[in-house]
Amino acid sequence: MQENSFYPPIRTLMGPGPTDVHPKVLQALAMPTIGHLDPQFVTLMDEIKGLLKYAFKTENELTLPISGPGSLGMEACFVNLVEEGDKVIVCQNGVFGTRMADIVRRLKAVPIIVEDPWGRAIDPNKLEAALKKNPDVKFVAMVHAETSTGALSDVKTLTEIAHKYDCLTIVDAVTSLGGSKLLVDEWKLDVVYSGTQKCLSAPPGLSPVTFNQRAVDLIKKRKNITSWFMDMNLVLGYWGEGAKRSYHHTAPVNSLYGLHESLVLLKNEGLENSWKRHERLNSILEKGLKAFGLEYLVPKNERILHMNVVSVPEGQDEAKIRSDLLNNFNLEIGGGLGPLAGKYWRIGLMGYSCRMQNINQVFGALGRFCLNGVNTNFRPEFYLPSQQI
Repeated sequence: MQENSFYPPIRTLMGPGPTDVHPKVLQALAMPTIGHLDPQFVTLMDEIKGLLKYAFKTENELTLPISGPGSLGMEACFVNLVEEGDKVIVCQNGVFGTRMADIVRRLKAVPIIVEDPWGRAIDPNKLEAALKKNPDVKFVAMVHAETSTGALSDVKTLTEIAHKYDCLTIVDAVTSLGGSKLLVDEWKLDVVYSGTQKCLSAPPGLSPVTFNQRAVDLIKKRKNITSWFMDMNLVLGYWGEGAKRSYHHTAPVNSLYGLHESLVLLKNEGLENSWKRHERLNSILEKGLKAFGLEYLVPKNERILHMNVVSVPEGQDEAKIRSDLLNNFNLEIGGGLGPLAGKYWRIGLMGYSCRMQNINQVFGALGRFCLNGVNTNFRPEFYLPSQQI
């Protein structure tokens, strides 16, 4: 029996990621594959590094995309810095802070948990208290934009506190890069990792990372980095400066075409303009969700401006509604994780998904469920034409 090719349905992705991929990025992914040591590909690698520096707002030389998703970027940052027995403060206010702590334990290091409630930003006072109590801590790990809850933490202030106690910071910027204000050099962040599938409008599978010189110096002193694939000393032989590169691994060539195009789109729009677009359009989405009677988990001043974590209408089967949205409207939104499961939705407005036509689709689809007895006087008078993004 002959096998058939796979043709995916056309969805509108309005969950926590992945997001809609820009058509130009899809075109780039389909370009002819060349060798990962081809001189033309080496030129592309250098362009990607420069564009990532722009996106991160950094001049760090060790800035590159790791060949794997954001979770691999997370692990690579810890593996290259943290040694057995090191004490690491992990700021934990959701799923991804919890994952950081798990990686620390797997490295046989000692996690010291600074915990805040799910749906709240990391409390700088709790971090400082933990640092005073543990003067031998080497690293502080934190999530900038916690995708599981919608909380945005002040990593600039948290890094300033960590540096007072001579600690390096490891920052998760998977959801924030390209959509929320992130200034790696100005905020003096030491190590930052991200992903391509959120505000960069590219497919999942690559993790942009950046290490400052202090972190690089520490990596070079390490005697035993436990991962061969993630050892930055080896990766730099391939991603280092200049035309001559040593073979490390076969890079995902076409995925890097896509990342390059997504970064070109970001540069041409302007990073600050991208931040403003996400904020402006999300304010419209927020107004509509509130009119539907949906309540936000996170206080306004601690909220990611493109990740809306909102309550499910009382008496509604949230999983059934999500399934209906997917099957009947080709619209994907996310459910809650951990203690938020069954109680909250996660509605993202990131990257190429951050468009007015997508917001209108969310309003039209959710209105079937949320307007039943809730704010029936709601009118979408604040809608904008779809082309106004």
